Amino acid sequence: MSELEQLYQQVILDHARARSGSGSVPEDISGSSHQVNPTCGDEVTLGVDLAEDGSVKRLVWDGSGCSISQASLSMMSEMVVGMGTQEREHLAETFSRMMHSRGAELSEDDLDELADAAALSGASKFPARVKCALLGWMALRDAIATAETKES
Repeated sequence: MSELEQLYQQVILDHARARSGSGSVPEDISGSSHQVNPTCGDEVTLGVDLAEDGSVKRLVWDGSGCSISQASLSMMSEMVVGMGTQEREHLAETFSRMMHSRGAELSEDDLDELADAAALSGASKFPARVKCALLGWMALRDAIATAETKES
């Protein structure tokens, strides 16, 4: 195993253990979403509060599953809080493109933008693991849509 692969594995394990953003989703949250990956049983309930400009003011999630889904949720939580709509959508698209790349390398700019989440690039070689990594991002989009609907 290369040094980079070892580093990536350690980053994933660290996030799976530390779980940034993890906690009970409060009832007064603006929007929430419950998502399940039926392939492996990963599960998450994610809640968001949005600022007036559409940026994520607060994000909290509670879930269980493999280290890839838990690490992806943790990494996403660290990145998107405070991010505006366009920046967040661009990040989600970059992450999705990486996860559907089947292991193809991304540009240095994309890797820099993804920060720790770039460590999940190896999961893109395994279709069953792609769903694990994308679970939180799907929950985020759904929770934001719910929050925006409530505000309208």
